[in-house]
Amino acid sequence: MPHSGRPARGHEVTERIKHYILENKMRPGDPLPTEAELCDALGASRTSIREAVKTLNALDIVDVRHGHGTYVGRLSLSALVEGLTFRGLLSPADDFQTLADLVDMRELIERGMAERIINAIDAPQLDTLDSLVDEMQACARAGTSFAEADRSFHALLVEPLGNALVHQLSSAFWDVYAIVAPHLKLITPEDERTTIDAHRRMVGAARERDVSAFVRAVDDHYSPVRERLALARGGNEEQSSGARLGES
Repeated sequence: MPHSGRPARGHEVTERIKHYILENKMRPGDPLPTEAELCDALGASRTSIREAVKTLNALDIVDVRHGHGTYVGRLSLSALVEGLTFRGLLSPADDFQTLADLVDMRELIERGMAERIINAIDAPQLDTLDSLVDEMQACARAGTSFAEADRSFHALLVEPLGNALVHQLSSAFWDVYAIVAPHLKLITPEDERTTIDAHRRMVGAARERDVSAFVRAVDDHYSPVRERLALARGGNEEQSSGARLGES
């Protein structure tokens, strides 16, 4: 890789490491050269290499295994999840819209790919989805969270598509919503019952290869969430308006 004789800056070294990975057609799990070798290959100081590796590690582009070396990372969406989660928790007054956007994206994936999901999913996967709905129902009756079963349901729903990016995005959006929504008190017991029923109907529609019924069930799954978000935004706007009037 050609580079000038001047010392490389932090961002520049980060980009050089990314380019090195791509140029050498490296895959997740492949070991990167040692720190000294990267210094020689990229024309950078040890300090700038270390800072760049820290940045890339935080983004999951590289994986630092202490005592073993540095490897190409999983390239997951963990940085996206953390960023969106922090944003939603930091400023809930402004970020009900962020949650609404996340719901839009989750629904868009499942609605937009409804026909492909139904054509790709097989009987054993449908049986597993039914078992997950049973688990959700049992948790609701016991008064415990069914978050894990719900996450597994939506992950399995898109898994047959064989699209790794869709799978990661769907799970990432679910993770952010699941972390932020309870803090904003957007989930009620009635919503849980509606959610479980909608999941059951999604599986039934998929078994019947009924795309329209599947889409209706997806709509029914997300509509209570939309209603809660609309109410929360409305209440928040009233509080903000009252606060402004009190200051004037």
